[in-house]
Order: sequence, then C-alpha cells, then structure tokens
Amino acid sequence: MDMRKIRKLIELIKETGIAEIEIREGEESVRISREVSRANASPVIYQAPPQVAVNAPEAYAQQAPAAKTEDATANKHSVKAPMVGTVYLSPSPGSKSFVEVGQTVKVGDTLCLIEAMKMFNQIEADKSGKIAAILVDTGVPVEFNQPLFVIE
Repeated sequence: MDMRKIRKLIELIKETGIAEIEIREGEESVRISREVSRANASPVIYQAPPQVAVNAPEAYAQQAPAAKTEDATANKHSVKAPMVGTVYLSPSPGSKSFVEVGQTVKVGDTLCLIEAMKMFNQIEADKSGKIAAILVDTGVPVEFNQPLFVIE
C-alpha cells in the first residue's frame, strides 16, 4: 500500500477524531488506531426509555402523527443507513455533532458514524442541501436502509 495513502488516512483520523480505521485493497490491508484520551471526557450513559403498556386504539392514535411526518419528508431526499449498526452523531462523546438541523452540507460531508463489528464507518452526504431533519439519536441501533437524515 502506498505510504501517501497511509499518511492521508492518519490525517483523516486526526481530523475526524475516529479512534480506528481499517482499509483493504485486494490482499493488502492496513489498520490504524489511536489511543483516545478519556481524561477530559465525561462518561456517556445510554438508558432505554421506560416500557409503557398501551391498548390498541391508543397505539394507532400515536402512529398517525408519524404518517404526517412521512408525508412532510416524502418530497425531500433521505440519507439512509448503508448497513446495520449503531449510529453516532459526533466523533466522540461530549464533542460537537457532525451536523445540525438547518446546517448546509455538501456532497461528501460527514453526517455521522455507524459502528458495525467494532469498525466506525463514516456516513457522508450524497446530496448537497440543508439538513431538514435528523431522524436518529446517538447510540441507537439502525437497520439497513433506515432513513437517518432528511436533506432539502
């Protein structure tokens, strides 16, 4: 593998704050990882929301607003998850999110990370525009082809 590519990968890790990356080209592969300082980082604790029992009519009533949301975003572009994994909206706990609602993005801008099999994968904007909605939260598992962001 070309040393220039490796240097660019190291620069990418420094810029984005990603802790580890592995690239394979044919039979060659390189894994670059860095130690992340946790001295100033506060621990992040994710807690599942409490389970609430609902009867059927109330459950259907709660789903109706979601249909309106789908109608509002139907004419806009969705960035969908290319894989199953856990989504992270910032490069490290406590740091600023990659994007926020109302922010203008260009093709190739990093929107979030999806962790799959202990690998962090950058999810990039595939369309230029303004972030209209962020449909996921940090630390939440996502499915393949699940909408993550709406770009208008």
